[in-house]
Amino acid sequence: MSLKVGDQIPDVTFKTMTADGPAEVSSKDLFGGKTVVLFGVPGAFTPTCHMNHLPGFIEHGDTIKSKGVDEIAVVSVNDVFVMDAWAKASNGSGGITFLADTAADFAKAAGLALDAPIFGHTRAQRFALIAKDGEVTFLSVEENPGEANATGAAAVLEALN
Repeated sequence: MSLKVGDQIPDVTFKTMTADGPAEVSSKDLFGGKTVVLFGVPGAFTPTCHMNHLPGFIEHGDTIKSKGVDEIAVVSVNDVFVMDAWAKASNGSGGITFLADTAADFAKAAGLALDAPIFGHTRAQRFALIAKDGEVTFLSVEENPGEANATGAAAVLEALN
């Protein structure tokens, strides 16, 4: 069953890169007591993700945060080193938290997994959500994973108004 508005974010552990190397961050720590925008992509560096989805959040990050958002994060079923390389290559470090859902634990628990044989393993669907203290207040899942319209920064900004 897919995550929906009013649900709590699943209790999972993500990986992220820190100055000291890879670290774990629990969803409870990430979402607890904060307003968080989380968007999911099928894969770091993939064309739509890299050229259309992520750039909007980098460009409009300050505006999104001015609407009361404490943190913007992107999650993908990639390893922490790929996500770190993507953060650096996209100049997204600092403004966006890059989360690795290495074994698709979050994607599966949230009902947002994408069976994509072309990628060789389960990925996350393209989605965007807003959560306040771990409760989902907005969720949009892209019907066509090759697009980033219903899940892009503009859609999130509209939901925050």
